[in-house]
Amino acid sequence: MFQGARLFHGMTALENVMVGAHARTRHGFLSATLRLPAHRREEAAIRADALAALDRVGLRDWAHRSADVLPLGQQRSLQVARALCARPRLLLLDEPASGLRAAEREALAQLVESLRAEGLTMMLVEHDVAFVARLADRVAVLDLGRLIAEGTPDEIRADPAVIAAYLGEEAA
Repeated sequence: MFQGARLFHGMTALENVMVGAHARTRHGFLSATLRLPAHRREEAAIRADALAALDRVGLRDWAHRSADVLPLGQQRSLQVARALCARPRLLLLDEPASGLRAAEREALAQLVESLRAEGLTMMLVEHDVAFVARLADRVAVLDLGRLIAEGTPDEIRADPAVIAAYLGEEAA
């Protein structure tokens, strides 16, 4: 999931999510053009998966609306739904809370927590320390591209190198 909301404009929320399944389709251009039965079955399965993903992120009611009209928080949830449609083993989230208001941030945090509870492994790149501390089991901290600390959120909060790098205090 990219930091900026990357939607396919002019498409519905459902169509945007269906795009997430493109990498796992097996039937090509000819099958689609001729609307062969195998293609129709595959398209129906993808549509069902996309609707399930929209359900999973709380956007089922928005399925047939233009993705362009979704508020930013829901656009982020739509991106998660699209990624889920690809059936990932690892979900990469690049600053998903960036630019979100408090209520949107809370909804996103709850979504990430529910996905984690389902067993989905995620890698989160985020500057919001409270957001990361709430969601992460393990944290790695970079300063100017260099790893300066790694551990649990509590260990990171107390790490002198992290304190020095981000709060301007001298490391012990």
